[in-house]
Amino acid sequence: MLVLTRKNGESIQIGDDIEITVIGIKGDQVKIGINAPKHIEVHRKEIYLEIGQENEQASTGLANLLNILPKKEK
Repeated sequence: MLVLTRKNGESIQIGDDIEITVIGIKGDQVKIGINAPKHIEVHRKEIYLEIGQENEQASTGLANLLNILPKKEK
């Protein structure tokens, strides 16, 4: 993991399109702003993990999906 130290108002550039800026620091919380192209999904980590778990649960049992579809008769 790359670890960088930034002050309030300073930014980190990722590639050509993603900029992360420290907007404010209050107590143990850091407020950040993210500029990224719309096709890049940005989530809080806990939300990203929930989405992954929900997708995994939704796909459970789909392994046999082809077996429940009607078979095409020749």
